[in-house]
Amino acid sequence: MKIFRNLFLILAASTILFSCISTDDVGGGGTGGEGVNILANLYISNNVDGDITIYDFTAGAGIFFRTLLTGSASAEGIYHDKETDQLVQASASQSVLNAYQNVSNIENGNTVNPIFSSGADFDSPHDIAVNGNVFVVSDNSDLDNDTTTDEGRFFIYTKSDTGFTLRNTVTVDFAVWGIEFVGNDLFAVVDKTADIVSFSNFASTNTTDATIVPTKRISIAGLTRTHGITYDGITMVLTDIGDPSSDSDGGFHIINNFLAKFADLNDGETLLINQQVRVSGSFTSLGNPVSVAFDDNTRTVFIAERLNNGGRILFFNNVEAGGNLAPSFASDLSGASSLYFENVN
Repeated sequence: MKIFRNLFLILAASTILFSCISTDDVGGGGTGGEGVNILANLYISNNVDGDITIYDFTAGAGIFFRTLLTGSASAEGIYHDKETDQLVQASASQSVLNAYQNVSNIENGNTVNPIFSSGADFDSPHDIAVNGNVFVVSDNSDLDNDTTTDEGRFFIYTKSDTGFTLRNTVTVDFAVWGIEFVGNDLFAVVDKTADIVSFSNFASTNTTDATIVPTKRISIAGLTRTHGITYDGITMVLTDIGDPSSDSDGGFHIINNFLAKFADLNDGETLLINQQVRVSGSFTSLGNPVSVAFDDNTRTVFIAERLNNGGRILFFNNVEAGGNLAPSFASDLSGASSLYFENVN
């Protein structure tokens, strides 16, 4: 039995939870979780000030949060390595990957400085995917300055103890957003569509600068425009921003036994709606859910909602039935753009 099952108890015990974290404005101050047993963390980037917000889920004391101040003005993409306690964030304003050390021991409100950074390589980052020492950044810049055509890039870095090395860059003929490694295969959303793609053995197959094509591309029935993607256990979760200007038509799709369902489809086919669970509707507070994290142990979905209230963090429990669910937890966080969830044990 995994200790983080206590998240359900934390979310249910609203009087404890709300005493530790403000539901009105996460950026307005916090308590800090010194001296308590941390079970899990949610790491958050934002594209308003580039700071790092960390939710510390504790045993019996609710959820504490910390905001670490960075030198970045805007950031999208975040990853934490619990073995080294290094956090990597893609700075959109600086066009670099920044690595920060010992973030678990840094108190709320303190400034953090990177121990090292990549070169200023990318233009419009949206997500980071990690497989071993390979770090991939999705970049959604308009390469040909033609708004009628779509293209995107993946910047492939190798990380050592002392820095990042840009190994190569590959280009695709579609706009990109969220990316996720599942084993050695890279899955990516096709921005402006309801499609996702896979690249088999991505890092070992694509070792030079080149234009590449996906191994497989499928459509997700019932989805309008996807952004966020995550995979944990055997489940994939995708977000749907719908109309980018609407603050009420967002949702997310839960696909259990994803790899088996994906393998059953040929290139160009559609995953049917009866093979998924969709959460959407007026109670969800979903307008533009741009990033998602998922904990398979507790079946909890974490959402970075970018449009409503200028940015919010939403948790959803009991999602298996789908439908018009209200979030179990909601808190404002201006500019919320990227999430990374991690169990401590």
